[in-house]
Amino acid sequence: MKTIYPKDLPVPEFHALLQGSVAPRPIAFASTIDSEGNVNLSPFSFFNLFSTNPPILVFSPSRRVRDNTTKHTLENVHEVPEVVIHVVHYGMVEQMSLASTEYPKGVDEFVKAGFTAVPSSQVKPPRIKEARVSMECKVNEVKSLGDTGGAGNLVICEVLCVHVDEDILDEKGIIDPNKLDLVARLGGNWYSRTNGSCLFEIPKPLRTLGIGVDQIPEEIRNSAILTGNNLGRLGNVESLPSEEEIEKFGEKPEIQEMRVRFQNDPASWADHLHLLAKETLEEGDVEKAWLILLQKP
Repeated sequence: MKTIYPKDLPVPEFHALLQGSVAPRPIAFASTIDSEGNVNLSPFSFFNLFSTNPPILVFSPSRRVRDNTTKHTLENVHEVPEVVIHVVHYGMVEQMSLASTEYPKGVDEFVKAGFTAVPSSQVKPPRIKEARVSMECKVNEVKSLGDTGGAGNLVICEVLCVHVDEDILDEKGIIDPNKLDLVARLGGNWYSRTNGSCLFEIPKPLRTLGIGVDQIPEEIRNSAILTGNNLGRLGNVESLPSEEEIEKFGEKPEIQEMRVRFQNDPASWADHLHLLAKETLEEGDVEKAWLILLQKP
């Protein structure tokens, strides 16, 4: 393991290291306006949600590493403390990238990138018609983190209203991540896409206490087949199956067949149980996985 301290590398190299490590990052596609009415549109991947009540988003237009200059977005929110933050879906990612070009002040990136500007309802900056989610915000505070190249500026925004494309909602009125098809930023020229096989669910930990990995029997906990993720899922149960449940499950033909097949090979018996349990866990059936793992030869 290589240990690196900020002083060990030039700022551009450490900047790249952090961006490559802290990823994928959501993208705030921010539209702002200056005191003369000039509109700016620019993406920022130093961005996230920090509070729901009040609803607070924070993004950071950092000072440029190469020459320590500031971005028009930062200048604009000081002049007019309002912003519309759009999330970026795959169908607009190339246009978003084009809007990140460092055009001179006064050039409208809506026009350059081919987006349709529509009036906002609560703030002066326009919003992007093609965006699937747009959040109109007032800027509560801009907090500078330094005055050297690479220093961030935290733009703390309070959401006043949200516009959501109804086509991305499921039958319960909740955003469907497959329909939203978000993109996120990594290091260098890399992006990721939250869609298809890239999406997966993990049940939230029980509100009551799960048994924890430390309470899993040692021969299961030290399995060469089960992964840390598998063990984490197994540890998120309140209790283990009863002896009666284990015994009844052991009467199933597939378990009986394995018991006969490996009656003289306990190591293979354990391995096959763990493989079957692993497959069952990946199908989402934790209770059945435990019934498999607790079978006796």
